[in-house]
Amino acid sequence: MHNVYVGIDVSADWLDATRQHHEEPLQPRRFSNDAQGHAALVAWLTEVGLPVRAVTEASGVYSLDLALALHEADGIAVMVLNPRAAKDYRRAHMHRSKTDAIDAAVLCDYARRMPFAPWQPPATAAAHLRQLARRIADLSAEQARERLRLHAARRTQTTSALVINDIEVNLRHLARRAERLLEQAVALIEAQASLASAYAHATSVRGIAAKSAVLLLGELLCLPGGMSVREWVAYAGLDVRQHRSGRSVEARPRISKEGNAHLRRALYMPALVASRCEPAVAAFYGRLVERGKPKKVAVVAVMRKLLHALYGMLKHDAAFDGTKFCQLSPAET
Repeated sequence: MHNVYVGIDVSADWLDATRQHHEEPLQPRRFSNDAQGHAALVAWLTEVGLPVRAVTEASGVYSLDLALALHEADGIAVMVLNPRAAKDYRRAHMHRSKTDAIDAAVLCDYARRMPFAPWQPPATAAAHLRQLARRIADLSAEQARERLRLHAARRTQTTSALVINDIEVNLRHLARRAERLLEQAVALIEAQASLASAYAHATSVRGIAAKSAVLLLGELLCLPGGMSVREWVAYAGLDVRQHRSGRSVEARPRISKEGNAHLRRALYMPALVASRCEPAVAAFYGRLVERGKPKKVAVVAVMRKLLHALYGMLKHDAAFDGTKFCQLSPAET
């Protein structure tokens, strides 16, 4: 039995969908990006009476409700595609223009020709934890910006005292809001046995306190359960990217950074603190530095190793084991 293949380009207000069945011509159509439009799209996709494979790009909050509506509909499997993969696929087909209609047609072709990986929504509690974690990170970033503004304002005597006072008041306000959200995130974790267990394992590492644990688990607990540790590393953008060609081109290997920036940022401070406070991590970091690795490279290696450790702790429901952490892999020597 043939499938109905669909590509859906998502914007804030509209969904541009392109449908194709067997060798029939492409059928484009536009729907509103709201509950009514999602229902109309589902009815249009299922009217043929055949299984549907739909592909859409990950567009944050603009595509989440759509993906949930398609996932819950009978006869429809949805794949949420990495935007980088969609962009490269469009380039491979030599499309010189970029429009919503072209993107929908490209995604439809992707659904027909490429391996299909059905999307699975994260658990409700994990999704709520991720939302809280990202909001806490946003407030922390805003506090850092306000501190820079305060530092600049105090560098000159011409700055109004009212301006300085307003920045100081806002800093205290941001700190209270972040602390309140952190308390709510910890309460959410403690209300769920599985989340509480993961939280206890994460905080068993000296260097991962409450805030860091919330930021890390908010991202990690939303990942599909069947991912390998290498896929976790690639998802975080901590995989090594090499650039070699012939005899003359050989750039220094670097991490790809082609992944979840939220997770990568959440790993940095725990890696930095654990390199000083956790004996096993400090020993691992020290051995890398002794071998001539720059300190920044050693910290990134600790980030990657911490991610491996978190994978093992969550998978095997175990606390941190320093004896396993301190072992160097061939890639780290």
